[in-house]
Order: sequence, then C-alpha cells, then structure tokens
Amino acid sequence: MPDNHSWEREVVTQLAEASLKEQRRSRRWGIIFKLLTFAYIGVVIFMLSEAGSLATVSVKEKHTALVELTGVIADTERASADNIVTALRDAFENKNAAGVILRINSPGGSPVQSGYIYDEIRRLRDEHPDTPLYAVITDICASGGYYIASAADKIYADKASIVGSIGVRMDNFGFVDAIEKLGIERRTLTSGENKALLDPFLPVNEKAKEHMQVMLGEIHKQFITSVKEGRGDRLDTNVEGLFSGLIWTGEAAVKNGLIDELASASHVAREVIGEETIVDYTLQDDILQRFTDRLGSTVAQVISAQFLNPGLK
Repeated sequence: MPDNHSWEREVVTQLAEASLKEQRRSRRWGIIFKLLTFAYIGVVIFMLSEAGSLATVSVKEKHTALVELTGVIADTERASADNIVTALRDAFENKNAAGVILRINSPGGSPVQSGYIYDEIRRLRDEHPDTPLYAVITDICASGGYYIASAADKIYADKASIVGSIGVRMDNFGFVDAIEKLGIERRTLTSGENKALLDPFLPVNEKAKEHMQVMLGEIHKQFITSVKEGRGDRLDTNVEGLFSGLIWTGEAAVKNGLIDELASASHVAREVIGEETIVDYTLQDDILQRFTDRLGSTVAQVISAQFLNPGLK
C-alpha cells in the first residue's frame, strides 16, 4: 500500500537540508569577518611597534646600518636611485652607524639608475671615510646590481650566490611576417628618417642596428670602467669572459676577484663592523600603504582557504 505521507517527508527533508546549508554559509562568512578583524588589529599593532623600535635603536645605540636593494633597478621600482640614495645618506649621516651594509638581491636594471647609486656611494665614502660600506649579496647580484656593488669597500656573498653579468642588453621583437600573414598594413608617419628606430613592425634597418650597437658598446665601456675603478687590483682581468656578461657562483667569484669573501650580512655586522645590532634604513612605504598591502594579502589567504580548499567547506 503506497505511503501517502512520503511527499511530506521529502519536503521536510529538503527544507532541513536547505536550512543546514544556509547555516554553514553564514558560519563560514562569520569566520571570515572575524579573521579579517583580527588581521586588522594585528597588522596595525605590528606596524606601530616596528616603526617605534627601529627609531629608538637608531638614535640611542651604536649599530650597523642596513640598506636593502631588492628587485629590478628602475626609476619606478622600490630599488630606484632616489630610494636607495636617500636611505644610504640617512645611514651615513647617523653618527651611531659604525658601518653600512648594502644587501643586494637584484638581477640588474637601468644603467642610469645604477650609475646614480654607484656615484653616490663613492661620494659618501669620500665624505665619511671612517664609515665603511660593505655590499652583501644574497641570491643574485647581476648586471646593474654588480655595477653598484663594485663601489663598496668590500663585497661579500654566499658560495651559491649568482654574481657578475657585466654587460649591456636591449630587447626588441619583430612582427613583420606576422602582420603580413594577418593582412595588417602598417601606417606610421614620422619626421626624421630614424624616428621609427627599431620599430618591431618594420624590417631591420642595418644602419640603425649598427648605431644602436655602438651605443650599447659605449655603455658597456662605462660599466667596465666603473667596475675596474671600484674593485682595483683585486679584480683578475685576465679571466676569460669576465666582462662578456657571464655569471659565476659566489665561490668562483672569490677566485676571479668579483667579490672578496663568503659571508652573510649578520656575519659582516658582527665580525667585520663589530656591531651586531642591525638597524634597517631601507625606505618603507607609508604605514597606510603597508597596512593595505598586508591586509589585502590576508584577505586573499582567508578567501582562498574558505572557498578553494575542499577540506574547509
């Protein structure tokens, strides 16, 4: 005999399941908002305590000054000449700084920005002869990064650090065959026969290419001259390919004179400068910007954990 109440049980079951899903959804969002609140409070406390502690140490104690040069060296990046030079000046001008460490982790970048920093380091070393500056390489110090490092009193690195790449490059692409196959007509108006220099949609102009190669050669010579002036007779100029753009490990770089010794920043502060307390002079974003960046990262992690990890659903 058919069960006349089966449909009622089915409706009740569906309602119960819907209610349970809604409760789970509400609980999940509640957890998210609670985590965001705690993250907000934690980041604010961290920012305020961090800013206060460094300022106190830098004024009242003898210390080693640290400036970080991280990432691509360019006018619009954190490793711009303006940022690095400002931090270095602050470090040298503090009489409590027993020495300065420029910690570098950079693949290079603009030769102009690198040159600005190099020149300022040389000037600061002349102006403050009793305050040494040491470059300490972490993962990589190549091209413009090494250009800057060569101005230091000494260069240190890890045995597995990547060092060198004394050369200059300019990247370009060619789309001549591509636009021809797609039936695209190039329409560029110029005044001056070389105004569309190295236009990727036009065939290579050998005369223009030769001109650009000469220009790159001039910049390369400037780079080599600066490195030789900075490193002096410590540099083994007889090493094949030393100025060709090749790179070496830190261990090999000691042998060819690109660096002086293998050591970390903490070792240099403690054993070379003689002041184990390190104060970071690197220019930081303002507190609001740093808070926004960290909060954004926290929000992304929370949302990812709640919605993308099946184990938390």
